[in-house]
Amino acid sequence: MEQQVNGNANVQQDIDYVKIVKIVLSRWYWVASTVIIALVIAYIYLWYTPETFSTSASLKFDEKKSEISELLNVRNAYDRTNKMQSEQFVIRSREVLMNAVENLDYKISFFLKGRVRTSDIYPQKPLHIAIIEQDSLDFTRSLFEYEPIDSKSFKLSHQQNGQEVVKTYQTGQIIAVPGIKFKITNSTFSTNNSSIYCFKFNSPSNFIGRIASGLNMTETKGTNILSLSQTDKNPFFATDVLNAVIKSYVSYDREQKTISATQTIDFIDSQLQNMSNAVKTSGSELEQFKVANKVLDISATGQDVMKKLTDLETEKNTLNLQGIFINQLEKEIVNNKNLNAINYNLQGITDPMLGSLLAQYNTLLSEREAALATFKSTSDKVQLIDKQILDIKSAFVSNANSQRQKNQKTIAFLEQQIGSIKQTFNTIPKAERELINLTSNAAINQKVYSYLSEKKLEAQISKAAITPGATIVDFALYNTNAIAPIHKKTYISALIMGLVAGIGLVFLVRMLNPYIYDKETIESLTNIPIIGVIRKYQDAIDEDNRQILSIKNPKSLFAESVRSVRTNLSFLASEKQSKVVCITSEISGEGKSFTTVNLASTLSLIDKKVIVIAADLRRSKLQHTFKVSNLKGLSSYLSNQTELSEIIFDTEVENLRFIPAGPVPPNPSELLYSDKMKHLLEELTKSYDFVIVDSAPVGLVSDAIPLIRMADVNLFVVRSGVSRYQAASVPERLSKEFNLSNIAIILNAFDNDILHSRYYTTNYTGSYYANYYYYSDYSNTGYGSGYYSDEPDKKWWEFWKRK
Repeated sequence: MEQQVNGNANVQQDIDYVKIVKIVLSRWYWVASTVIIALVIAYIYLWYTPETFSTSASLKFDEKKSEISELLNVRNAYDRTNKMQSEQFVIRSREVLMNAVENLDYKISFFLKGRVRTSDIYPQKPLHIAIIEQDSLDFTRSLFEYEPIDSKSFKLSHQQNGQEVVKTYQTGQIIAVPGIKFKITNSTFSTNNSSIYCFKFNSPSNFIGRIASGLNMTETKGTNILSLSQTDKNPFFATDVLNAVIKSYVSYDREQKTISATQTIDFIDSQLQNMSNAVKTSGSELEQFKVANKVLDISATGQDVMKKLTDLETEKNTLNLQGIFINQLEKEIVNNKNLNAINYNLQGITDPMLGSLLAQYNTLLSEREAALATFKSTSDKVQLIDKQILDIKSAFVSNANSQRQKNQKTIAFLEQQIGSIKQTFNTIPKAERELINLTSNAAINQKVYSYLSEKKLEAQISKAAITPGATIVDFALYNTNAIAPIHKKTYISALIMGLVAGIGLVFLVRMLNPYIYDKETIESLTNIPIIGVIRKYQDAIDEDNRQILSIKNPKSLFAESVRSVRTNLSFLASEKQSKVVCITSEISGEGKSFTTVNLASTLSLIDKKVIVIAADLRRSKLQHTFKVSNLKGLSSYLSNQTELSEIIFDTEVENLRFIPAGPVPPNPSELLYSDKMKHLLEELTKSYDFVIVDSAPVGLVSDAIPLIRMADVNLFVVRSGVSRYQAASVPERLSKEFNLSNIAIILNAFDNDILHSRYYTTNYTGSYYANYYYYSDYSNTGYGSGYYSDEPDKKWWEFWKRK
């Protein structure tokens, strides 16, 4: 990234990826801590979280016909479209799940109590519990805790009305609790077994939520295979219940399809029962008549009359049966609230139109069920199908009425013919007439009975031809491998989360940081050059700066960094033999006085005559460093209370002299703006090579402004970790406001902590930076320590220490 600054210089910033890595590694112990915490949390999670197991089974959906159906071409009335989607709702239905639970040993659940959690131990039954009496609905669902005392007695505890009930019982003793009586006929007492078992009584409904929440179904694309899976905390329960569910569904599916056929058979059975009695009665009467009247045969004329009469009566009775059948069918269609398919075989019984309407009705039911798999019952598509179903019902009722009316007319016509035939009986002897009537009734009843038996057989064949719409492809198998939580995956996830949290913490601290820490930050915020970087002094420093540290430890990295500032200072205002150097900062506490003392002392070591002026008339502490009195000083001289010679003091450092601030005046700004201050600096430059002025902070008061304008060189101190970002913009603002070209920045108290350093490098090109400065960076830990410093190397585990 490159941009132009002030029209003279180009600033190019490049991301330093190596430095990003170093930033993270500088707080490796943060990352290590978050990783350890994450792994501990993962361990606790695995300890307290029960394992989840899964098993699977599969169903194949196809509307197939049985061999009987293929042989006799019996229609399968329940052809579904989009079956797999619609049947998933059926599998999840309460009725199917309840039937599945009924096939399990569900009445008592057993648990093993552990130190952390209580686990379901299905199908194990450590206790033999015999239920003597139980209310089917209202019985206690509390968890009973069984603790054996010896081989013949035990302690049983449970919650009742919010209170814990603890009682001691004998093995085999009847125990009565709300809604249930039972007894425990064995004991788990053992000197080597300290396990505590629990149990509870269940109803089928207790398992519905548990099964439904763990039941999942997915369609295999491009096939008619439905995969089912069951997840549960107990792998054996998951397997058994899934097998029970698919068996229950197949059975339920077939039962739903055979409801109408079953009802047809039941209806015919009821008619057959009545007709069977009629056949027996008519046959018995015929035999009794023959015996009583000793009549064995009927004449040819009688035979002809009887045949005609029998045929007409048989047809009449058949029409009456059809009327009853139509009434029954109409009743079922009108009252079909559950919208189940009706698979009556109407062939030869009713008008073909009724059969066609029944087929359309079943087709619409299939379409509605398929639509419900995608749409709500209130959707336009389902509402349209419901309207079509109502129209079919209405048409069926209308056609059923027409069929009944047609049958009634036919019956009336048959009765006329029967009446006319009976009139010919007058020519036949009385005994023969009675024999004809009895024989005709017996024959009629027998034919009707045979007719009903034939229709029953057809209905039974139709029922046998109906097969379930799904076939079990694979049963569920026991799987004791947990699917969650997976230990390896959990620890890897915790490790990654710990790393991300640790690295995120590093960059969060950086993001929330409002302070300047390194030169790159300053370079990114201002165009003012940095004349030097003064290293942080690692040992304790007294509050009043009583020690001149650059002299006390001349081989330290700190002393070397001060000497680099001294070297770069010679490049500023180099045309002048004697220089006035003003040192300031934005606020107090940034180290301007500390910098003044150490810079002045290093200048004096190269045989330069240096005088330090404590120009912070409000709050100076330099007199403590040089151990002089502050009763007279700069304020006294500027207010004409003393002579110059009286305020210049010698120090312990050769070639270094000092002017204290003096008593705090009421008008420090006016005194520093006076001509006498200007004349003072002019006089001192005649005698000293460097006049170093320690001024007040420019961000707090305006006292330093006249001194900045009088100085040959202005040094603005920015303290690492103390100065905020806005401090870097102050020297540039001063440069523009007072047209200064002699201002530079010193980064004070720079540490090796790379945490807050910039992760990109800034390069400047152009005339503005034609002159640049050398200064020691020491950004690499330990750089030059073997040559410049007597300080001991820091060990890796001493990460809290800074070099």
